[in-house]
Amino acid sequence: MPAQEPWTIQRVLDWTRGYLERKGDEHPRLSTEWIISYVTGLSRVEIYTNFDRPLTPDELTRMHAAIERRASGEPLQYVTGEMAFRHIVLTCEPGVLIPRPETEVLVDCALEALDARGEEAGPAQALEIGCGTGCISLSLASERPGTHVVATDVSPTAVALCKRNRDALGLEDAVEVVECDLAEGVEAPEGGFDLLVSNPPYIPTEVLAREVPPEVVDFEPHLALDGGADGLDVFRRILAVVPGLLAPGGTMCVELYEGSLDQASDLVAEAGGWQPARIVEDLTHRPRILVAAREA
Repeated sequence: MPAQEPWTIQRVLDWTRGYLERKGDEHPRLSTEWIISYVTGLSRVEIYTNFDRPLTPDELTRMHAAIERRASGEPLQYVTGEMAFRHIVLTCEPGVLIPRPETEVLVDCALEALDARGEEAGPAQALEIGCGTGCISLSLASERPGTHVVATDVSPTAVALCKRNRDALGLEDAVEVVECDLAEGVEAPEGGFDLLVSNPPYIPTEVLAREVPPEVVDFEPHLALDGGADGLDVFRRILAVVPGLLAPGGTMCVELYEGSLDQASDLVAEAGGWQPARIVEDLTHRPRILVAAREA
């Protein structure tokens, strides 16, 4: 950056927006606002009421590092280290999948299942397989106080991050985080869990290689993305362990690839012991969530 005049917020905003646009950022202004907010501690609204404020030398150094990370294609959530999800703010870091807007719909489906139990049923018991940042489990626990959630993940990095997010939200008593493959070693409560929820790796391998943007493929963990040839490898494994975990009448809510939902619904029917599965669309009206209840 040239240094002939002070680097005020407005000058940094204008320069960075143009630089990121030239680097191929699809939303250069939004990226710039996020980065300035991260570096200065100002809200996005405050940025526009402090145009004349110069950045300190330390802020300029951090700004430069963040700009270069974003210009290389690294997701904003990794660059700034946090993101909002529903009603909570989560820490994000490389090595753990970044929560997506469609997963908020998965939480809606899970909450609907919990609410259908009725207050007379007492505190709900939920299990999340593959918790990542903890966005699902922590949303359930914060939006439905009294719910106890066991959250599992095979990734030590994800487990550590989920615990940090849990503790930052003061949900230590509501959410138990376990490092394991699927639900190995998890002991179901008496009668079984009322809810099993999961956003497993579900992108078909070929789709991941050919259609997913570099910002995702090059930076986010393939362990949390690749669902095998048809996107259902992990779902099949979940379906196999559910009968030993879910209470009679309990509900399973799983986010899956848009082209896999019909096949997943067929797998549920073939497994037996389930009521007919329901498919829920995401925010872009694509099939995304499979909801199925165990026969009572």
